[in-house]
Amino acid sequence: TNAARMAVGLGADVTVLDRSVPRLKQLDDLFKGSLKTIFSTADALEDHVVPADLVVGAVLIPGAAAPKLVTRGLVRQMLHGAVLVDVAIDQGGCAETSRPTTHQDPIYVVDGVLHYCVANLPGATARTSTQALNNATLGYALAIANKGWRRAIKDDVHLRNGLNVWDGKVTCEAVARDQGLLYVPPDEAVDDDVVVALAS
Repeated sequence: TNAARMAVGLGADVTVLDRSVPRLKQLDDLFKGSLKTIFSTADALEDHVVPADLVVGAVLIPGAAAPKLVTRGLVRQMLHGAVLVDVAIDQGGCAETSRPTTHQDPIYVVDGVLHYCVANLPGATARTSTQALNNATLGYALAIANKGWRRAIKDDVHLRNGLNVWDGKVTCEAVARDQGLLYVPPDEAVDDDVVVALAS
């Protein structure tokens, strides 16, 4: 939303593609016609990526690798000098030509298209991103400190859904699927009967 808002503010002709109809409607309401929203299909991607001056790939499937929506073939058809910013690079990138870069060496060119695929993008604004992360996670940290991690996970579905691996068991379905491993639901993996005794 912020990237779209900035681009619209600069006078760009902005189109947002998404597979969530409620999200597209929300953007229509928010931007009041100052950008276009399109339901994402293979044909729609081709129609809008190929002639674009700038493509920002911001695909997120929590816990899973990003799907490769922008194929090498689409990149070959893009305008010479166009820019592809792959914000999904931390999840593997949403373009077949994407590879992680750094703040020190942020760009490379493939088929005349400049790629910007900096991993850990929030690291560019370390103080602000740390404050935001703290604000988003402090409640969870306090719950774990006050209740212990097992009780906190049992009491809070969001903490439970955040558990990826416990005691050698993969408790995140998307991670298990992407890695070809057995998925064990968090409730089954975290056994209440296990007691840890600490000797002083």
